[in-house]
Amino acid sequence: MMAEPLLTRDVFLDGRLSAWQPKDGYRAATDPLLLAAAVPARPGQRVLELGCGAGVALLALGLRVPGLSLRGVERQAEYAALARRNGAENGVDLQVTEADLVALPPELREGFDHVMANPPYYRPGSPPARDAGRDAALREETPLAEWVGTGLRRAKSGGFLTLIHLAERLPEILAALGGRASATVRPIAAREGRAAGRVLVQARKGGRAPFRLLAPLVMHEGPAHRADGDDFTPGAQAILRHAQALDWGDSAVSA
Repeated sequence: MMAEPLLTRDVFLDGRLSAWQPKDGYRAATDPLLLAAAVPARPGQRVLELGCGAGVALLALGLRVPGLSLRGVERQAEYAALARRNGAENGVDLQVTEADLVALPPELREGFDHVMANPPYYRPGSPPARDAGRDAALREETPLAEWVGTGLRRAKSGGFLTLIHLAERLPEILAALGGRASATVRPIAAREGRAAGRVLVQARKGGRAPFRLLAPLVMHEGPAHRADGDDFTPGAQAILRHAQALDWGDSAVSA
């Protein structure tokens, strides 16, 4: 467990969710909240997150949808411990297993209704981060295709794999799906008129629906940030402050 002075207790969803995080390591911001909002889970379903970190995405999903069976896998022991602590302090029943996604234990090999992941964004040759935990979270070691493949294998037939990643790596994600799932993509743009920097990908295992590219979710108002404070659009505020589910249209039921 990390020493207490190296942790901060951060609040999300207008204070309804609080989480201990490393002060200098990988720190959850908006991406885990967007990922949680993108998972079309219903009460009673089973959810697995690959690389859950301190548990913010699972906790946000658990607070939005009651009655879920939430499982996380995290290979860094200190982050796995934080996820368990954060689950307990937020009153969310969260089970976290310390393991590598390429060698999951038998109890995580059963079919899940939903698998979600925020894989490391940067390729192996990218410059390392100053903190080892942050570096492990952000710089790819296990290939992105393996994250996609493991997620699909853990999802049951008709189940969903939901990912958030860099827009530039969307072709790799779609290639890794390899016709084994239908896919719907929601681009995420910082501001109106800007190219998408991130994408949310929802894949349904065994789905045969045509590929769908939806209108982007725009995160901030106006052409530039001009004053102190947040300038989130109403759509972004609904997700980041009020834990509203992302609108996928009819893809969650027809894909």
